[in-house]
Amino acid sequence: MAKSAKPSYSFEFMLALVERFLAGEPAPDLAAEAGLSSPALLKTWARAYRREGADALRPKPKGRPRKPDAPPPEDESEVERLRREVAYLRAENAYLG
Repeated sequence: MAKSAKPSYSFEFMLALVERFLAGEPAPDLAAEAGLSSPALLKTWARAYRREGADALRPKPKGRPRKPDAPPPEDESEVERLRREVAYLRAENAYLG
């Protein structure tokens, strides 16, 4: 059984429909004209628009947020970094050995 793909709508498309809806056009008419599955979808967009503004209609990034890469300390010299790495490897070797 194939999974049906959920349609995605552009920010400009949603914003234009929400603005027309808030201007007084009926949701069922707008939904039928735009080919939406239900007028409730338009009402959901309008509710989000009223709550958070136009940014609520922008697409959200998918998945877990990326972990920021920690930059190496700038005041650490190459020799100090290598000494710390050697100490770590010695401790690891002693633990495994």
